[in-house]
Amino acid sequence: MNADEQAAPRFSPRAVAILAATAGIAVAVDQWVKHLSTENLDPGEPVRILGGLIYLSLMRNGGAAFSLGSDYTWIFPVITLVVVAVIGWLASRLRSVPWGISLGLVLGGALGNLGDRLFRAPGPFQGHVVDMISLFAPYAEKFAVFNIADSCLTVGVCLAVLLELTGRQRDGTRLVNEKKTAPAKEETA
Repeated sequence: MNADEQAAPRFSPRAVAILAATAGIAVAVDQWVKHLSTENLDPGEPVRILGGLIYLSLMRNGGAAFSLGSDYTWIFPVITLVVVAVIGWLASRLRSVPWGISLGLVLGGALGNLGDRLFRAPGPFQGHVVDMISLFAPYAEKFAVFNIADSCLTVGVCLAVLLELTGRQRDGTRLVNEKKTAPAKEETA
């Protein structure tokens, strides 16, 4: 290792600050929308907006997407804690702002739903997540009902896949696909 590599920080304070700010904003917006939803939406009366493109349908979900795993609610906070630990470890080596945004969205979404799992009824590690956004029809008739945290998770993961596919690394470097071409043979006539 040369002197420049030893002197360079393992992470970029800017990238980590972007990660933390993105996660903080995601959690704050998610919790604010959940508060507004629980205070103002009637579970029996969905609100139709944008000509029926979106319905606000207050629901509580004990499972994952599409209510999968509703009988094993306790496992979701455990998985979330593992995700948070992995993102913390990745942050210690993070030097890319786009990756900071991606990981911040995933972290914010995970923490937003973790708050529900820990602090909402029926109890700690079994709490049901508040969902309210339903596309095309109320009550998940056409698509799963979701919340802001779910949206952040989805966008963050899609951004991570895009960053991987374009060769952008968490350390700020970019992989370049170098195709080796054989040197052209000179024609003799």
